[in-house]
Amino acid sequence: MPKQPKKIVVIGPESTGKSTLSEALAAHYGVPWVAEYAREYIEQLDREYRYEDLLEIAKGQINREEQKLKQAKSLLFCDTDLHVIHVWSEYKYHKTADWIMEQIAQRHYDLYLLTDIDIPWEEDPQREYPDPEMRRFFYDWYERLMSTANAPVVNISGNLDQRLSKAITAIQHHLGKGV
Repeated sequence: MPKQPKKIVVIGPESTGKSTLSEALAAHYGVPWVAEYAREYIEQLDREYRYEDLLEIAKGQINREEQKLKQAKSLLFCDTDLHVIHVWSEYKYHKTADWIMEQIAQRHYDLYLLTDIDIPWEEDPQREYPDPEMRRFFYDWYERLMSTANAPVVNISGNLDQRLSKAITAIQHHLGKGV
């Protein structure tokens, strides 16, 4: 049976460089990465997103991850996972679809890279909470949530070069030098 690729999730509040870091890590290792499906989904809506959309986003994210997993040999970088949808769902609607919670419990990841809020906010029509207190609120929430993850979690901070270096060091430390 072929060895499964190691899955690494880049997770954190909005505008903390998750996509940039995911793409940079994938380029560094020469492996595929899973872009955040929510951005694409919301862009196609001609209205505000609703609670029901979060389940569709979650399914799209998982589908995208499964497709990229077929292309991966050693590593797969995921720009977010369903924990992010869970946080948004709980914050905005005070509930989360059972399917999302079941998937969070069932899916396995090998390492989480938690991106810090120490970089400047970048304005984007899809981003909702630029206020520094809200950024801290969401970062703290992710940090608490990641403390229950069944995988190592490494906090990633600094500029892009520092983040990339810290992430590569974390990957080597937790997943082995041979990845």
